[in-house]
Amino acid sequence: MNQRSRRIVGPLLSLAVLAGCRPVDKTTLSARATDQWTRSYPLAAGGEFQIVGGNGSVDISAGDGQTVEVSAERVAIAATEASAKQIVSRIKIREDVTPGKVVVQSVGLEGLVIGVEVMINYRVTVPKGVAVRVRTVNGAITVAGVDAKTVLNSGNGAVIATNLRGGAEVRTINGAVRIDLAAVGEEAIDLRTANGRITLTLPATADATVTVSSVNAAVNFENLKTEPVGEQTRRRQRVRLNKGGAPIDINIVNGEVRVSARP
Repeated sequence: MNQRSRRIVGPLLSLAVLAGCRPVDKTTLSARATDQWTRSYPLAAGGEFQIVGGNGSVDISAGDGQTVEVSAERVAIAATEASAKQIVSRIKIREDVTPGKVVVQSVGLEGLVIGVEVMINYRVTVPKGVAVRVRTVNGAITVAGVDAKTVLNSGNGAVIATNLRGGAEVRTINGAVRIDLAAVGEEAIDLRTANGRITLTLPATADATVTVSSVNAAVNFENLKTEPVGEQTRRRQRVRLNKGGAPIDINIVNGEVRVSARP
């Protein structure tokens, strides 16, 4: 691997380490139990909501209220129904709450537990002006309608964000990245994946400068007014959208990049 490839892959390796947990033999796990864990936190615009997850999905949407509403489905899969029911209530979630920041973290089961699989699936509503930060190991992340900065990291799983109006940073090892920007301001947009497809849609009138760095990926710009900036190579393309402006950086190793105007 050459130096440029190492620069693209390097920032993603920390997630790969998290994804390397020892697998459970699922052939012996046939019973499933679930319960619901719910919380409500006051958090005004300008604050930050964060989820540190493990195995499981995260679904966040912006609402008109001034509170964060969290509903977490705790799931235990074990060899027997009795074991699964006993375990599910022991799946821990840690809360760290301050006036300007709320952090919800998946702790899981403490101590050595053999022959069981656990996950936590989050469904969250946040105020529109709250910044969102999510990190998971295995599971999809979906976010919709957030007006502030969004930072999303997944080891294995798709990352989908729609109708965003703030800056965005997205990282995944294995999974598609699909980002829809309702507006492009001055904050940077940074999208990275090792293996997958990156799809970015934004207003046709957006003023931005897009740089795509890749190792082995097809790159397409569709229905946008583009102008090449500097030298264009197979591994690096830089284009100005309309007047240029906000930096949009896209890094990919293997896959496809598509940048197009919103329908």
